[in-house]
Formats: sequence, C-alpha cells, structure tokens
Amino acid sequence: MQSTVGSDRVQRFGRVQRLVHRTTGWLMAFCAGTAACLYFSPLAELVGRRLLVVAVHEISGILLPVPLLLGLFSAEFRADLKRLNRFAKYDGEWLRLAVKRLKSRPAGKFNAGQKLYAAWIAGAVPVMLFTGLLMWFGDLLPWIPRSSAIFVHDWLALAIAVVVVGHIRMAYRDPLAREGMRTGYVRLSWARKEHPRWIDPE
Repeated sequence: MQSTVGSDRVQRFGRVQRLVHRTTGWLMAFCAGTAACLYFSPLAELVGRRLLVVAVHEISGILLPVPLLLGLFSAEFRADLKRLNRFAKYDGEWLRLAVKRLKSRPAGKFNAGQKLYAAWIAGAVPVMLFTGLLMWFGDLLPWIPRSSAIFVHDWLALAIAVVVVGHIRMAYRDPLAREGMRTGYVRLSWARKEHPRWIDPE
C-alpha cells in the first residue's frame, strides 16, 4: 500500500526523485538555452560573451548525467528506475488507447508514454555527451571525423528539444501531476484515474 496523507493524498515521489528531476531539468534548460544562443545569431548578438556561453553549455552537458548517478544511491530512486524500465502487458493497451485519444487507460506508477520518454532520454543523453566530447576534444578519437560528431550532436539535439517540449506540454496540461513532482504527493482520486494499477495492483 502506498504512503498516504489523510484519506485523499498518496505519496508519489520522495525527495531524491524530485531533486534528481529538478536538477536534471535545470541542467537540460542550461544546455538548451546556451545551444540556442550558440546557433541562432539574433540570440548570440543579444547575449554576447560567446566563450562564457560555450563554457556553460559544456559544463552543464557534462553534469547532466550526474543527478541520475547520485540518485542511484537511493533505494527508492532505483525502484522507480526499475518500474520505468519494465513494460507490462497493459502498457501496450495504454499506447493503443492513447492513439485513439481515449482517456481511461491502464497504467502503473508510470504510464507507457512516460516509460518511452525515460528510455529515449536515457539513450539520447550519453550520445550527446559522447559527441559533445568529440567536438570539444578533436583528437580524442581521430578516426571519427569531427564533422560526423557535429552532425549527430546537432540533429539529436533538435530531436531532444522536440521531445522535451512535448514532455513540458504534457506536464503543463496536468497540474495535479506537477503537484506530485513539486510536493511529492498527489490526490488519491487522480492517482486512481491516471495510474490505477499503481494504486490498486491486481
């Protein structure tokens, strides 16, 4: 049974999960913001100080995996990663119903969309880090052309930006979910509606 407050709230996230999410979000924002300043001339002219922008971009990119790695010291956080990493039979049904835009869908603590998003980010961030290091240190792996690293880094960054905007849009449309990430607790009625297999596992 989940930890509840009174009779109408249930704990969804502990302090570690919220800190990892918040810190990763800020680092991602620094990466995206500085990248925008480096690639779009009007922003570059407005901000100036290109060397500082490059330094912030590189440092925030290198630090991006750190919150997750530190979170691994928490058993609660590892348990959530295990949930995100396992697709249940009802996740396929969730995706089919999502395509049909039906709102009543089966989900555990994380729905299939959240699991796909987590898998995408978990795969994309190491590639971005690797290609970023190749761009930064040109002689790191001389048999890989720097132009190839730039090509992958730039197009993957664009894809990440699209997915992250979608993630933010989904969060914006669900204030109760945001409340769960902000306070750690969600309303029991919301949890039963959005994540019925988490509250009442069969």
